[in-house]
Amino acid sequence: MPATQAFRRTFAVIAALPLLTLAACGYGSEAKDDNTAKIAAGAKKTDGLDNVRIGYFGNLTHATALVGVQKGFFQKELGATEVKPAIFNAGPSEIEALNSGSIDIGWIGPSPAINGYTKSDGKSLKIIGGSASGGVKLVVDPKKIKSLKDVKGKKIATPQLGNTQDVAFLNWAAEQGWKVDAQSGKGDVTVVRTDNKVTPDAYASGSIDGAWVPEPTASKLVAEGAKVLLDESTLWPDKQFVITNIIVRQGFLKDHPKAVEAVLKAAVATNKWINANPDEAKAAANKRLETDSGKALPAKVLDPAWKSIRFTDDPLAATLDTEAKHAVKAGLLENPNLKGIYDLTILNKVLEAAGQNPVDAAGLGTS
Repeated sequence: MPATQAFRRTFAVIAALPLLTLAACGYGSEAKDDNTAKIAAGAKKTDGLDNVRIGYFGNLTHATALVGVQKGFFQKELGATEVKPAIFNAGPSEIEALNSGSIDIGWIGPSPAINGYTKSDGKSLKIIGGSASGGVKLVVDPKKIKSLKDVKGKKIATPQLGNTQDVAFLNWAAEQGWKVDAQSGKGDVTVVRTDNKVTPDAYASGSIDGAWVPEPTASKLVAEGAKVLLDESTLWPDKQFVITNIIVRQGFLKDHPKAVEAVLKAAVATNKWINANPDEAKAAANKRLETDSGKALPAKVLDPAWKSIRFTDDPLAATLDTEAKHAVKAGLLENPNLKGIYDLTILNKVLEAAGQNPVDAAGLGTS
């Protein structure tokens, strides 16, 4: 079976899994209500909606969503329309939730967004804003791997077949001249697809020699004795690449543009506050992680992880296009037609009102 066909089958199986609420390690689980954000007295509903359902991961690379929920930015902009957060562990499950109408807007990585868009023939979602850049590292066991060339022949974990970090690692390995079968992960280096939650245990047991992972998983491994061998940002022009986008269900965008605008206003305000108050923002993100998962990150993990992430409203569209090309080169994706994957109309309206410069879709915007 060709790699592309096998990947599609794998993606289809994952995406077809039922959405589980309030269960299964946060797979599509509703976030706990800690009464952080109160609906202001006399507030009115936005677009007549009772609620807006927002999806995100329990990753620091999704801190715009974490902080926006925790500090009440979303609730403030949505008025009497209640914010309903939902937590996900993987991109395919969030895309399925979006497609099924279980969520309306989500924070997600570039690869799931590309897959969701292309596999629906451009009908399922739009990328409507940026959120974060960076926060991805190759961390290794320093006893086994002392230089980049030593990665050859070792077992390196990525979060999931075809996810953003998996594609990045496969592309990097190919640039070293190494051969790896994308589907099986076998070759000059062995790619072990491992959920971020169990990667630290896999590292501690010696079943993997390193991992190409987002924060805070990378810093969790470092806390266990691993060493940062490569920061992915060093591989990109200006050290910038998209790690998290904001997506919306197309039907929701069409029917409720005021609600979408409210969420984007909140996202822009949140990013501005994060960048102006990094220590307070870091604490707020950690508090939200604790509320959602029951466990906060220790300072030895939180502090270095936070430093490696840049929060931005710019979706860095040109880098998403490059990431799609990397997936094609790896054999995980056929040449996709990404024209129209972005609709930055509302975001640029919000940015203009905030006195900021517009952002560009790199030729991939809605006509």
